[in-house]
Amino acid sequence: MMRVLIVEDEKLAAERLVSLLRTCDRSIDPVAISPSVRKTVELLRLKPHLDLIFMDIQLADGLSFEVFEQVPVKVPVIFTTAYDIYAIKAFKVNSIDYLLKPIDEDELKAALEKYKRVRPEPVAVPALGVLEQAMQLLNGSQSYKSRFVVKVGEHLHTIAVEDVACFYSYEKATFLQTHTGKRYAIDYTLDQVEQLVNPQLFFRVNRGYLVSLKAVRDIIAWSNSRLKLELHQPTPAGEVVVSREKVQAFKNWLDS
Repeated sequence: MMRVLIVEDEKLAAERLVSLLRTCDRSIDPVAISPSVRKTVELLRLKPHLDLIFMDIQLADGLSFEVFEQVPVKVPVIFTTAYDIYAIKAFKVNSIDYLLKPIDEDELKAALEKYKRVRPEPVAVPALGVLEQAMQLLNGSQSYKSRFVVKVGEHLHTIAVEDVACFYSYEKATFLQTHTGKRYAIDYTLDQVEQLVNPQLFFRVNRGYLVSLKAVRDIIAWSNSRLKLELHQPTPAGEVVVSREKVQAFKNWLDS
């Protein structure tokens, strides 16, 4: 069996791809469907044995290229997307093909044939425990951090995640800011925080900010197709701008 992971945040698109794959090749086994960058990273860190990954580019929490920045991806990838602007970048990672949506069955068959020419030998079947962990993860069993420990003078306090308006990087440190405007340094990088908090509650709008929806007072169309966020409580790190490549994912997050 060819063990396939599908990275796709649109349920109907994922179901259609599964149907097309089974029509093209009955030996294909779609072992899991991952809806986000975060879930994909968490799954791949479990090191399940996969033969092939179909990966949408624009996901609810960012671009799937971010997966390659956070975890080694040694499995061949076929990208699927509604946009052709990412083609060059796709082939800079271990992509063997790039399919535009809506996916054409003949083009899908051609991509699978290309995969078989590139990697004809089957991968060993993984231990059941790894797959069980992966499925539990994708079914929402992953727990997220509920509070952070901060230091205030000689004392340690805890801040509940629901009280946090945003996390941000400033002067080579990471801070959390509460909805009341209090700021505390924390012993995590922003990348680490992003992996620890619930993506339904926080969105990484750019390299410097991870923002709660409750913290946003206004959203303004900004230059170069970006969005500017006005927070109820401003931070010393400056303007909060949603980077252009994350604008669509941010809108999807708002609408989720």
